[in-house]
Order: sequence, then structure tokens, then C-alpha cells
Amino acid sequence: MIKGIIGYKVLDYKSVEPILMNLRSYATEYPGFIGAKILVSEENHSVGVMVSTWETMENWRTWEGSKGTLELLQRARTSVAHL
Repeated sequence: MIKGIIGYKVLDYKSVEPILMNLRSYATEYPGFIGAKILVSEENHSVGVMVSTWETMENWRTWEGSKGTLELLQRARTSVAHL
């Protein structure tokens, strides 16, 4: 079992929250998906991550490299804070 982490520091967590929710929903359609949690920093609400659990590294890499995942990640990048 492995954990995959995708996270962002954003100007406003609410701008990326729907994208992380879509990533989690999309992941449920892939073989080897076990579960996922979306976490927001208590100290800094501009930091949000999705931690997903997969049966194998190959399962996670297949999902991570899929067209749908890459499109959602690109949308999330447009919300990233420029520091």
C-alpha cells in the first residue's frame, strides 16, 4: 500500500477545493484506489492537500498520469499562489 500526496499553496483554499474534490472523485474510478482525504492546514488556510491511498505504486502512477488527472492538476495550478 502506498500514499500519494498532491498539494498546493494557494491564494484562497476555496478556489482549489472543488478541484481536489474532483481529483478524489476521479481517483475512485481507478483500479487499486483505496481512499483519499483532503486536508487543509489549521495554521495557514491557503495550504491544501489530497492524500490518496493505493494498492500499488503502479496504480497510483496510472491515475496520476491519466489525461483527466493531468487536466485537473493543470486547473489547480492556475490557483497556485505566486510567492
